[in-house]
Amino acid sequence: MSKVFGAEPTKTLGLPGRMVLGALGGMGAASVCHPFDVVRVQLQIDAEGGKGKTYNGAVDAAKKIYARSGLKRGLYAGLSAAYLRQWTYGAGRVGIYSFLLHGLRDKKAAGEEVTFVEKLGMGCVAGGIGSFMGVPAELSLVRMSADSKLPLAQQRGYGSVFNCLSLTAKEEGVAALWTGGTPTIIRAVLLSSTMLATYSEIKVALNVKFPKVFVKDGLPSMFVGTMIASFIANSIINPLDVVKSRIQNMRRPAAGEEAMYKNMIDCFAKTIKLDGARALYSGFIPAFTKLAPYSCISLIITEKLTMAYTGQAAL
Repeated sequence: MSKVFGAEPTKTLGLPGRMVLGALGGMGAASVCHPFDVVRVQLQIDAEGGKGKTYNGAVDAAKKIYARSGLKRGLYAGLSAAYLRQWTYGAGRVGIYSFLLHGLRDKKAAGEEVTFVEKLGMGCVAGGIGSFMGVPAELSLVRMSADSKLPLAQQRGYGSVFNCLSLTAKEEGVAALWTGGTPTIIRAVLLSSTMLATYSEIKVALNVKFPKVFVKDGLPSMFVGTMIASFIANSIINPLDVVKSRIQNMRRPAAGEEAMYKNMIDCFAKTIKLDGARALYSGFIPAFTKLAPYSCISLIITEKLTMAYTGQAAL
């Protein structure tokens, strides 16, 4: 058994257990950070198609969303979808990565560490599988978060994530639950590979460079690691996030009417043509403001729960 992190495990933890702990960590983070997701989504669809802007930045959006719909139906709209997302995408992404990482460490020779390239590869696999599982929950999250911005007559008025899923399947077909699946999966692959691999790598590098300050698997190394990894990951995925949000929030066209976006490439092209290239980074500040504390809370909870059970960090 590898002793990269300096402690023999007290118990082993399989894939299902790692997925459960990953989901619990994600739920804890979503409970705190969900309003940032609502603001991010509404900024990403704001001024869509060349229409005038409703919001003047993230703070203005948060104020107007709260004034219009309150806390529960406004800033916390779609929280049930965020929780379901953690039990699909979150559990798969973190659980699979943790499982693969420890499996590979166990096969390495004593003193040999998993390379950054190997971590990137495992992040891609974990993100791809987890995101495919989580597309329906992601679609529900986007639609429920964006609902209060629509004119009253056009609001879908979902009561819960399960209501959203059932109505979408009934009105648009089961396949519609995977609308925006391509940008969602590509986004998740990029996010998971950069976020998880960078976090794992930075945590080890900090301990090697500054062992007295950043002790192995201590809170300082976890915190700094998530902050740096979150900024890098968010810078890479934001354009895909905008495209994903716009496609998933797109209304079903009437008979004989052309869909607003044909596919991911068409959405990219129309966004740049009608709204300018800067629109691809709409919602960057709330996205990062959400991703950084979300990653910090979720990964630390997952790490601590895993360490309490196995004696080793999850990542």
